[in-house]
Amino acid sequence: MGFFSDFKASLMRGDVLSLATAVVIGAAFGKIVGSAVDDIIMPIIGLITGGIDFTQKFIALDGNSYATLDAAKAAGAAVITYGNFIQAVINFVIIAFFIFVVLRAAEKTKKKEVVVVTPTGPTQVELLMQIRDLLKK
Repeated sequence: MGFFSDFKASLMRGDVLSLATAVVIGAAFGKIVGSAVDDIIMPIIGLITGGIDFTQKFIALDGNSYATLDAAKAAGAAVITYGNFIQAVINFVIIAFFIFVVLRAAEKTKKKEVVVVTPTGPTQVELLMQIRDLLKK
């Protein structure tokens, strides 16, 4: 019974629960970011680039020319789909920028630590000693 009680105690620690919460929230945030990229940003980029679909850019290694990527794959040709790589790089840059903006906004909402600067000078004891010395004179 010791094994299961230790396992339960391990699961109930705050670290594991915090990690599980972070994973769930991260997955949900990933869907939000993916939707923002696919549904909002990529159509704008498509408009700017003249509707180029990067996922259809490829090089056939057998020397033949194919109209589409699907046609090349159907013919069994080995292809380098450099367009998928370009698309992945564009998605990464957009997602990284989106996360940067969100984290920057979250950082601004945090309360800033106020540093109180006290003026330096003689302490109350030092002032009393000075007064005492003046009265002696």
